[in-house]
Amino acid sequence: MSTGESAIRNEPLQIDDITVIDKGRVKKAVTAAALGNAMEWFDFGVYGFVAYALGKVFFPDASPSVQTIAALGTFSVPFLVRPLGGVFFGVMGDKFGRQKVLSATIILMAISTFCIGLIPSYESIGILAPILLLVCKLVQGFSVGGEYTGAAVFVAEFAPDRKRGFLSSWLDFGSIAGFVLGAGVVVVLSSILGEARFLEWGWRVPFFLAAPLGLIGLYLRNAAEETPAFTEQLERMEKEDQDAVGSAPRISFREITTRYWRSLLACVGIVLVTNVTYYMLLTYMPTYLSHNLHYSEDHGVLIIIVVMIGMLFVQPLVGWASDRVGRRPFIAAGSVGLLLAAIPAFRLINSGNIGWIFVGLLLLAVLLNCLIGVMASTLPAMFPTRVRYSALATAFNISVIVCGLTPTAAAWLVEATGDLMMPAYYLMVVAVVGLATALLMRETANRPLHGDTPNASSRREARELLQEAYDHIEASVDDLDAKIDGLQIRISDLQQRKQALVDRHPDLV
Repeated sequence: MSTGESAIRNEPLQIDDITVIDKGRVKKAVTAAALGNAMEWFDFGVYGFVAYALGKVFFPDASPSVQTIAALGTFSVPFLVRPLGGVFFGVMGDKFGRQKVLSATIILMAISTFCIGLIPSYESIGILAPILLLVCKLVQGFSVGGEYTGAAVFVAEFAPDRKRGFLSSWLDFGSIAGFVLGAGVVVVLSSILGEARFLEWGWRVPFFLAAPLGLIGLYLRNAAEETPAFTEQLERMEKEDQDAVGSAPRISFREITTRYWRSLLACVGIVLVTNVTYYMLLTYMPTYLSHNLHYSEDHGVLIIIVVMIGMLFVQPLVGWASDRVGRRPFIAAGSVGLLLAAIPAFRLINSGNIGWIFVGLLLLAVLLNCLIGVMASTLPAMFPTRVRYSALATAFNISVIVCGLTPTAAAWLVEATGDLMMPAYYLMVVAVVGLATALLMRETANRPLHGDTPNASSRREARELLQEAYDHIEASVDDLDAKIDGLQIRISDLQQRKQALVDRHPDLV
């Protein structure tokens, strides 16, 4: 009997129903997913850190403020097509498998990123230059629509239940590492070449690096196997319906929105608070430091790099701890922290003292770690296997439309109001959303993915999970027996009262 089959038939869970995941397969899956995510965020990191240069290359006739907003606007526009990519790749992933789709998304991402480095400047081809830049970013947005959610599902379906938080945290470790690599490349190149040569051609080099990174990621993803959960889902469908052999499962979005609307709302809330904070700190802050606080570009980037390196050490620790205390406490802590600390953090950032600036950024980074440390393990657990990829990709990428506007919106708000605290107020608004989500969502730590039977890392752990399941059933039965006893006592009491009433008023009978 395959994993999940006994759950569907309401049969008692058996030891053979628990999937024991080979450590080598898990390691290969996590590496393939994390490296692809690193490449995705390498581009986002590079784009954020060279936004000032891109503004001068592609929008040379505008004022410095408009150049910055225009470059960041080009960053934000692709988020409008991410839901389309999410729907497309989500449906494909639920029909044909996670591994195949992840190989396709990394190819699209690598090609579109590489092509950005090939675009001539505005001085060479005029208005066609920013148009080509936008086209490349739109292709990126489409591919990214299936990238992160697919990678999160891929890792979650491979991970043992007791280690899902720790293993999934490496996915966003990859995204932070991609940011660090992108920022480091920008700093090294600009330092070696100088501003003039960097603006002339040096900014192209980081985008060219997408080609070898993409080839490495593609090799690793092709070498990875399909997830056990998806493979067993197809096997189960074939056993239940012989006519479905060789065909793909059909996905109904009406079913997703009606049956799993609570999970969709929780997903949206988590994505909003996490990714708005992410883009505010890692994409907008370099521009904020250089344009609004008048630090040199290299100086501001170096501060962010140091902060991100610190985040790399904290990230897996949060994932590990969430396997022990749960995901909800970290989402609540990160949200409450943003609500209370956003204004103090930005006052430190605006202090003019390099030490206090670093402390302010580090405070925001630790709060961000609380959120991204658990996001990749929390979201896939909310949906069943047959709709997991499509439901998650749809909800995630619709939410990300708002998140992707963060750098542009923050830059515009600061310019329009002249208030350097606007980013803090922005974070406080999404913190309220995050706190409400943490209070209303269900805990997913140390539990099987929605609708699946457990995953274990060893046969011994499988026996422990089976015993825990039986203990839980026994406790539920005892609780039910206690409720039945209480109900019987209540019924007996009501019968006695009825009889007493009849004895006092026999004419009522």
